[in-house]
Amino acid sequence: MIAAMPTGPEHTPTMKIVYHLGLHCTDDEKLVTCLRANAPLLATEGIVVPDPDRYRSVLRDTMNATRGAGVSRETQETVLDAVMDEDEADRLVFSNQAFLCKRQKVLSEGTLYPMAAEKVGWMAGLFPDHQVEFHFAIRNPATFIPALFEREKERDYTTFMDGIEPHRLRWSEMIGRIRAALPKARLTVWCDEDTPLIWPDVLRAVSGHGDATMLAGTLEVLEPIISPEGLRRMTDYLTSHPPQTPAQHRRIVGAFFDKYVMEDALEMELDLPGWDEEYVETLTQLYDTDMVKISEMDGVTFIAP
Repeated sequence: MIAAMPTGPEHTPTMKIVYHLGLHCTDDEKLVTCLRANAPLLATEGIVVPDPDRYRSVLRDTMNATRGAGVSRETQETVLDAVMDEDEADRLVFSNQAFLCKRQKVLSEGTLYPMAAEKVGWMAGLFPDHQVEFHFAIRNPATFIPALFEREKERDYTTFMDGIEPHRLRWSEMIGRIRAALPKARLTVWCDEDTPLIWPDVLRAVSGHGDATMLAGTLEVLEPIISPEGLRRMTDYLTSHPPQTPAQHRRIVGAFFDKYVMEDALEMELDLPGWDEEYVETLTQLYDTDMVKISEMDGVTFIAP
């Protein structure tokens, strides 16, 4: 059941509840780590980023108990008291790649995240007196599926796939289910492959901090893929020539990325049954087409370089 958002002056939303959904094999805690490192600065703008250890079990247990229905104001206040010290906030940020399901359930029922619509309803239902929004990265199935399978320790590939045909999977279909379940909720999506180039934009979209606010540690996401020399040169350049706009920052990072990227760090060995070069290219082309479709979907903010 999807909980309706109460309306009327007595139920005016007082806070934005932000759910960063990951997804699996995309973020690896980078976003929440960066925002947590900047928590004191963000707090000056009314943005609260709690310690994940403080809220993940609380949110999970409450969602499983309420399933999006009949959450009282008292229950909301109890949850908020448990996850934050502040009496109030403009924006409260939660992050957990397992919000929608455990990793083992990502490809169940022949689709991507089959419980996505139900789970976002539960999440929205936790805070019916507040506005909710959802943010997550998607990833090319040509690398997403192998990355998921790489984390499996007990299942062989055939059991893992359970008859699923990767070329039939579409992120737009999953996003469409979320939109249908919560048509008024804000939804922000980006491609994991683009993250190094749009990282400040992603952080700003999730946290909601002002354009003039400069977060520390935003270049750390580039460390595994850009040579140490390139990272040093880029850091020096950004310090001496501070970008005036997000677009300018993307152009600078893009230029250094093209020159100093370590190609080996971007490559992923694929050794799965039936996955030859032609099939991988087919999956990539389908993904590119799906990205265009997602970027044109109503109610979806798509972050691109």
